[in-house]
Amino acid sequence: MALRLAAGNRCIVLKILHMKKHIKRYSAVAGLLLIAISCMAQDGNAGINQATTQVKSYFSTGTNLMYAIGAIVGLVGAIKVYKKWNDGEHDTGKVASSWFGSCIFLVVVATVLKSFFGV
Repeated sequence: MALRLAAGNRCIVLKILHMKKHIKRYSAVAGLLLIAISCMAQDGNAGINQATTQVKSYFSTGTNLMYAIGAIVGLVGAIKVYKKWNDGEHDTGKVASSWFGSCIFLVVVATVLKSFFGV
């Protein structure tokens, strides 16, 4: 049947055959990649243990960062409360308690997370 085709159609047939050859190559490469990836896969427990050790290694730095943020928030809050107090505004107590509460929250969260992860 391919012999009876005109010259223009022969070109199309050759292109289709060429595409089929490339599709076979690409599918072979994709299959080899999937086999390689599956060979490098690790046990689920080993992956969880590795992730746990990585989180624990960064945890003390993160806790110290939370303490530092709490200190900065405390200083900013103290300055704002002092300014409101000097201006004679009536809601100074409410603002002071909210800033103080946020500092306490940061310290408590850092401590609870530290004890939760056993670091």
